[in-house]
Amino acid sequence: MKKTSTAFLFFCSFNLSAQLVYDNMTYDKRVQTVQLMKDGTDDRYPIISLNSADQLRLSFDLTEKTNDYFQYTIIHCDANWLPTNLASNFYMKGMSFDNVTDFKFSTNTYTKYVHYNIVFPNENITLTAAGNYIIKVYKNFNEDDLVLSRRFMILNNNTSLDGNARPATLAEYRFTKQELNFTIEYNVQQIPNPLADVKVVILQNNHWDGALRGLPPQFAFGNKLDYNYQDRTLFNGGNEYRFFDTRQIRAFSTNVRSKFTDSVVHAILNTDEPRSSQQYMLWLDYDGKRIIQNKEGQNTATSSETDADYVWMTFYLSTTSAMPENSGVFVFGEFTDWKLKPEYKMYFNSARGRYECEIPLKQGRYEYSYAVFNTDTKMPDETVIEGNHAQTENEYLILVYTRNLQFSFDELIGVKKINTTTQ
Repeated sequence: MKKTSTAFLFFCSFNLSAQLVYDNMTYDKRVQTVQLMKDGTDDRYPIISLNSADQLRLSFDLTEKTNDYFQYTIIHCDANWLPTNLASNFYMKGMSFDNVTDFKFSTNTYTKYVHYNIVFPNENITLTAAGNYIIKVYKNFNEDDLVLSRRFMILNNNTSLDGNARPATLAEYRFTKQELNFTIEYNVQQIPNPLADVKVVILQNNHWDGALRGLPPQFAFGNKLDYNYQDRTLFNGGNEYRFFDTRQIRAFSTNVRSKFTDSVVHAILNTDEPRSSQQYMLWLDYDGKRIIQNKEGQNTATSSETDADYVWMTFYLSTTSAMPENSGVFVFGEFTDWKLKPEYKMYFNSARGRYECEIPLKQGRYEYSYAVFNTDTKMPDETVIEGNHAQTENEYLILVYTRNLQFSFDELIGVKKINTTTQ
């Protein structure tokens, strides 16, 4: 009964007033399972090319029995994700906003919800400038009644990038960090002053909070910029992600100890142990991502949108002592937007010597880790509990921006994905 009442309070609590943050944020707590990716693919980087037929798909669930009336608009941002001064009719043609009309009600689920899809650009809204963007969803034609915001990018590809990721060259980081080296070949006519006008942003596993910025080229020669540092492009290797599978509720599920149903579905995971003192062990992972699916449903391409149920997952992390309160312990992954959110913070049960947390997650296969708040860097830190190994498989995304000479905005002109195992 206690868990059921907790679920009810969680799904019924939401913020009626919130200030827009130019980041991946959910402002209405009834909204769950937000995903933004290239339509028709499983590509988790929301990047499409300028003037192409590519589209993005934003999907989310509203945990209510009835639908709500949502609208969305799009905002152009600079390389630092701050809104630009460009008029909306410069970068957006057609309507200045649109209604969210594609919604479906859940079927045969204990938790009732409405599933929404937004596919864009579309016949109502097209985008005509490269760069960073925010899509903002709100309610009842009130732009201050925010529902969610998500980052995406439009690419005007005018560069050639090449690079690799490897264990750090410096001996002190050889076994814990990874070093990224790359070169940019650019259009001289488009970028007359590359040392001043080129901006590079590097992400590891789509973590925006830990992105590396402000990196100047080490060398510039001809039409090439060389970023071949030994000490400035270092990232913690981390560890392979933990995982569990709830795609089947009525059958055995990997790393799930037990399941039961009252007014909602519950699942208890196997108790996890800290891995910071353990040796590295290789296994294939999905870099912390998730797959939403109900294998016991209709099993069609889109059936899991509405027939996958919400499962209240219980996480246990065994430990001999509690972390400092200002650090905390959080469940962390793509499903947390790669952020340390209050609803994913774990409670230390001193009587049982473990951290505990119960959160609702839509049926699927999930990867996760445990992270703490690093009081020095002010960032999530997975290495304290998970360990830190240079051999870990990671994916890096390099974004290259330049200042548009005519209209003075940051234009995305290059993108490169580099995986440590597929050089």
